[in-house]
Amino acid sequence: MLIRTDPFREIDRLAQQFFGSQGTWSRPTPMPMDAYRQGDQYVVSFDLPGISPDAIDLDVERNVLTVKAERRPLERGEGVQMQVSERPLGVFSRQLFLGDTLDADRIEASYEAGVLTLKIPIAEEAKPRKIAIASADSDRKQIDA
Repeated sequence: MLIRTDPFREIDRLAQQFFGSQGTWSRPTPMPMDAYRQGDQYVVSFDLPGISPDAIDLDVERNVLTVKAERRPLERGEGVQMQVSERPLGVFSRQLFLGDTLDADRIEASYEAGVLTLKIPIAEEAKPRKIAIASADSDRKQIDA
């Protein structure tokens, strides 16, 4: 048998069940993430342990990327009596506002070991490029834009 030693954790768990992601009046729980730039793309990783890939939904609308995931209760056989239940269940959601310099049409998503990784490329028109300068003596010189 498992013994609970932290009474405050139990109070937090009960409050989460009563007010949190379990009820109809709840708001989605945020999920932890890391984001960084790597070359010509941004990489965003979300921690979603114990969530099946088919329970993850990604949407982009007007430069807003929404990630929703649902952790469902595990199916238990008859006669199972829960002793400790600390893993939150329900809907988790996070929104990211994508700048105009990102190419939302070419986002790549992968899911491995409970981590959802998104690769968001920088739009071609936002990348630095060379611009040719015409001069009166017809020598062309290129400068960085």
